[in-house]
Amino acid sequence: MRLTAQTDYALRMLMHLAVNSDRWVTISEIAERFDISKNHLMKIAQTLVARKVVQSLRGRGGGLRLARPANAIHVGEIARPLEAASVLVECFPGGANECLITPSCKLKGVLREAQAAFYDVLDQYSIADLVGGNQGLEALLAEVAA
Repeated sequence: MRLTAQTDYALRMLMHLAVNSDRWVTISEIAERFDISKNHLMKIAQTLVARKVVQSLRGRGGGLRLARPANAIHVGEIARPLEAASVLVECFPGGANECLITPSCKLKGVLREAQAAFYDVLDQYSIADLVGGNQGLEALLAEVAA
């Protein structure tokens, strides 16, 4: 299974916000830190704000921060809706489904089960699990003194 860039960037954004939970973080800062398009991150931030995972504050001194404690935001909760449009194989909903063996294929059931197990594992981990006690990550993502 491969995550889309949107999910990858959303998780990176959340980890950055968790490490810097004591302040508002700008999209520009996140874009620069990860070398990701600011416009792309703005769309992801809008999605996370709409899902009430991130808060935003416009204007000078504004930015983004987590809307809930990092231990209350689970990786599966972020990945599942962002990956909904990504079709694992063509016989899954949303796929072209032009495969000759679809009516008799048992592989799609195995893949469906594997996909469910993938999300079950992601549901077991919170953003806090990814950043807590991770001094190396904190050093990479902490605010740089001006």
